Amino acid sequence: MTLVTIDGIAAGGEGVGRMPDGRVVFVSRTSPGDVVEVVEVEAKPRYVRARVVALKTPGPDRVDPSCVHYTREGCGGCQLQHLSPGAQLRAKQRVVGDALRRIAGLRIDDPDIVASPDPWRYRSMITLNARTTPHGQGRRFGLHLFSRSGGVFEPTDCLITRERVMQLWARVRNHGSLFPLGAESLTLREDRDGGLHVVFAGGAPPWDPDPLVRAVGDHELSFWWRPVGGAARVMAGPRTGFPALAFEQSNPALADTIRREAVATLGAVDGEVVWDLYGGVGDTAALLAGRGATAWSVDEDRAAKEWAARRTPERVKHITGRVEVVLQQLDEPVAVVVNPPRAGMVRRVTQHLDRWGAARAGRVLAYISCDPATLARDISRLTAFSVRRVVAYDLFPQTSHVETLAVLESAS
Repeated sequence: MTLVTIDGIAAGGEGVGRMPDGRVVFVSRTSPGDVVEVVEVEAKPRYVRARVVALKTPGPDRVDPSCVHYTREGCGGCQLQHLSPGAQLRAKQRVVGDALRRIAGLRIDDPDIVASPDPWRYRSMITLNARTTPHGQGRRFGLHLFSRSGGVFEPTDCLITRERVMQLWARVRNHGSLFPLGAESLTLREDRDGGLHVVFAGGAPPWDPDPLVRAVGDHELSFWWRPVGGAARVMAGPRTGFPALAFEQSNPALADTIRREAVATLGAVDGEVVWDLYGGVGDTAALLAGRGATAWSVDEDRAAKEWAARRTPERVKHITGRVEVVLQQLDEPVAVVVNPPRAGMVRRVTQHLDRWGAARAGRVLAYISCDPATLARDISRLTAFSVRRVVAYDLFPQTSHVETLAVLESAS
């Protein structure tokens, strides 16, 4: 066993220190300033992963976690509950700044960060994954354990998830025998209109949802199923309303703030064409239309686009397809907003945007990112642009995830 002092927090939420031989060590559930006794669990030539055996001296930012599952079961859904709110924000600022300096090669300070208005009960959805119980006696749906790959536990509550969603879990959790046979995950969701959804993924037909509907006793619930190799569909309950499988940030209040700030950075767009790439259900496009722009909103989710087309202004032109495939079909814009998935933009998209930026100085690209590393990689590929502004957002308090808005302007 080895004594280690924790100096900072890495991108995944692990504490970072140095072993006596100089190797970097990553230790989960530690705080800057902690002095911990650790044992190695994974050794590489340049770094080590270790587990805490004893906390010798707590750091100044260590706090008692609010959720019993965080310490009792070792829930992996949150990574930073043991840090004070201020320390969580500082850690996330540093993660974004480090990525932009190390990967994108920028000379930049850590960005400002905007705190979430709700550090608890902000999540509008929760996903529970299935695992076979010991001795093959059945399937258990639960949250992942941070310390054991593949392990899950069944929560009684999740303090970052809305109470209505957790109340739905309390009504559903005891009826696992009525779930689709072989289901791999269960998502519970409250949509923007207040509708509640139960969404199963995995398993093979047939499945009769009626026994589960009767057991839960709520015919206003929408029950969805996406079997292996099949399309997602409503099996019971309301068949209209918000598409339960469409992407929407699970902290809607702060996500709306980010979209509004992204659109505001574009300046005057009245009468102009603006692209909204990876546009989902068209929230950003609706804001652009409200400022007088003609917004081309692109996303490959057909259900999201069909729902959005019925509710957004005529100035919004919805395109269903992969961004890299349909770019050539769009009218040339004066500005672009992108909000790609965690993997960032494929090279074909960054190449197209780089050529667009190189054609004229002053073109603005607002990039909303959920992963600092892929944001930094994409910025490094957008050589026609310089970074005008970066702001981080604590979209998911208590977790290691951070959202970032980077505003780029072409300098050609």
